[in-house]
Amino acid sequence: MIGLTILGSTGSIGVSTLDVVARHPNQYRAVALTANSDVDGLFRQCQVFLPAYAVMADSDSALELEHRIKAAGLKIDVLAGVGGLEQVAALDQIDYVMAAIVGAAGLLPALAAVEAGKRILLANKEVLVVSGQLFMEAVERSGSVLLPIDSEHNAVFQCMPPGFERGLEPVGVSRILLTASGGPFRQLSRDELIDVTPEQACAHPNWDMGRKISVDSATMMNKGLEVIEACWLFHTRPEQIQVVLHPQSVIHSMVQYVDGSVLAQLGNPDMRTPIAHALAWPQRMASGAVPLDLFDVARLDFELPDTDRFPCLALAYRVIESGGGMPAILNAANEIAVAAFLQRKLKFTDIAGVIEDTLSALPETGSFDLQGLLGLDARARIVAEQKVASLV
Repeated sequence: MIGLTILGSTGSIGVSTLDVVARHPNQYRAVALTANSDVDGLFRQCQVFLPAYAVMADSDSALELEHRIKAAGLKIDVLAGVGGLEQVAALDQIDYVMAAIVGAAGLLPALAAVEAGKRILLANKEVLVVSGQLFMEAVERSGSVLLPIDSEHNAVFQCMPPGFERGLEPVGVSRILLTASGGPFRQLSRDELIDVTPEQACAHPNWDMGRKISVDSATMMNKGLEVIEACWLFHTRPEQIQVVLHPQSVIHSMVQYVDGSVLAQLGNPDMRTPIAHALAWPQRMASGAVPLDLFDVARLDFELPDTDRFPCLALAYRVIESGGGMPAILNAANEIAVAAFLQRKLKFTDIAGVIEDTLSALPETGSFDLQGLLGLDARARIVAEQKVASLV
């Protein structure tokens, strides 16, 4: 039995992971499940999967969960806070760690899993956005196996030749074609974007995702973060990554080779496919996803992204070129701006402005250790909150 910790088990990726695990009960055991403050969700999962550990990032929520678990007669250790998350990410009985905590909050437990040499199923792109160099150095030092879960990066991984860790040129790859659905507002004008609501932004046409990542998809910041992540995962430069709008979300990404070949990974938009791939790698196993019917799809469309209407994508390219702490600032400012939009404190079209103003206020292009990055993240959040307040 492969022991599994799911960091963020009540989110969409965590729920999909448990669905795949439940289909293979003789191969995987969910040893530890974690959530931020969703006591009801984590308690239900504990009743079904009977993990040895349950962790709530929020301390008050942990107390409530512990009370409910004891009342139900379940023998599950309840832990709290970042320390609890780090502990279950590094347990001896854990083989694989699904890193699916949303945002920069997932950085420290993911690093703990890497330092412990676990197989990391990375669904949290912000980990590499905030601390790409530090994280990849830790992976190499520990011998941990890092497998991408984002559908696009998982697709690129499946299309890459062996040895891509040496860079694209030595293995005959010319560029990565990173597909994007374009989100719910792909065809709206900039004027039409001004008054869109959180409900509209969260209504993704193809994928069932959490609210934060749904907004990121609508602004195309999600694709910008994925460009940064891809640079670290595939040892490449941003100019070797082309974003391609593909509204059907059937081709999840492509790899172009120097001989003119283009390899693509296709499938229905279902996160259980990349999750099952990473769990079983280098083998394959059933995911529960409905097989792709090309005759039903019938057509595949492609467009260039419009960075005038969706400036967040251009901002992401800018910060990866700048390097240093700029990606961490970008991520922190985006998290603050998106949260303000979801709380109706900020217009959709002001999200990019808050991020750009925060980047301008903190031109940190030097190198940082972990504590320096965490400090920079905190400073960026304060500046971004001030920018939001000035617009209310």
